[in-house]
Amino acid sequence: MTDIYTSLTVAVVDDDQRVLESLGNLLESADYTASLFASAAVFLESGCLMHIGCLISDIDMPAMDGFELLRAVRARRAELPVILITAHPDLLDRLPSIGLGLCRMFNKPFDAQELLAAVSDALPAPGPRKPQCL
Repeated sequence: MTDIYTSLTVAVVDDDQRVLESLGNLLESADYTASLFASAAVFLESGCLMHIGCLISDIDMPAMDGFELLRAVRARRAELPVILITAHPDLLDRLPSIGLGLCRMFNKPFDAQELLAAVSDALPAPGPRKPQCL
């Protein structure tokens, strides 16, 4: 069973360190716990997948892209809300072919309040935080 603290943890995967840190700060300013990962492989190897309430991932990353990460996540935890972000909207043309349900998708640059609203829709209301995976 997922506890309230785990469900308020959002994992962020992005190879751009500035975006990663910015998203972490944004989430924490809204009382979510953010666990940050510079690659899909590092995230999957962390063991964090079973201890988060939502995943935000960039699509265009080297080695394993966001679509491949989404497939891997869906194979292990199909119900996890996922938000994909990209600076290359043309990549979204590939989405229908993978047919994997998403919470939301955003083009960079995106509105911070809209992203927080999507996270809020995916998770219970924020409250006291207890880190789950760092």
